[in-house]
Amino acid sequence: MKKILLFASGSGTNAENIILHFNKTNTAKVVAVFSNNPNAMVLERAKSLNVDTFVFSREDLSAEIVLDKVNHFQPDLIVLAGFLWKFPQNIIEVYPNKIINIHPALLPKYGGKGMYGMNVHRAILENKESETGITIHYIDEHYDEGDIIFQKSVSVEECVSAEDIAEKVHGLEHEFFPQVIEKLITHNV
Repeated sequence: MKKILLFASGSGTNAENIILHFNKTNTAKVVAVFSNNPNAMVLERAKSLNVDTFVFSREDLSAEIVLDKVNHFQPDLIVLAGFLWKFPQNIIEVYPNKIINIHPALLPKYGGKGMYGMNVHRAILENKESETGITIHYIDEHYDEGDIIFQKSVSVEECVSAEDIAEKVHGLEHEFFPQVIEKLITHNV
C-alpha cells in the first residue's frame, strides 16, 4: 500500500477529506499529518482519525529535523493541503516530483507569495473575474510555479463576497483533490 504524507497549517478540511477517502481504498493510506501550527485544527482532525501528527518550527524546517522525520515515513507522495510556508529545498531535492500542492485559483493567475486562502478569493472578487477554480501542481523552489497536474474551473459571476467564492472553490477541492491524488499514486508514483 502506498504512503501519503500531508502537510497542513489550518483547519484541515482538505486533509480530513483525503484521509477519509483513502480509508475507503486499498491503494494508499495517509501515514501522518505534519503541521507548522501547534494550534491547527488539522491536528485534532488527524488524531480523531488515528493518523500520526508531527508539529515543527521554522528552525526545524530549515534544519534536517523535518527531512529526517519525512524520511522516517518513506512516503510515496507528499501532499500540501493548506500548508502556508514555502516548502524547503532540502525536501524537494530528496522527493522530486513527489510533492504536490493545491492552490485555490487557476494558476498562473493569483499565485505567488501572499496569495493563499481568502487573499486569493478577495483578489478574484475585486478584479471581477467571471471564473476561478483550483490548480493541483508539483512543488518546486518557487511559490505556485511547479508543473500543473490538474485544473478545474467554476463560474463566480453570481458571487457577491469572497466567502461565496471560497465556498465554491472548497467544493471543487473536496471533490477533485482526492481523485487526483489517487490517480497520481496509482499511475505515476
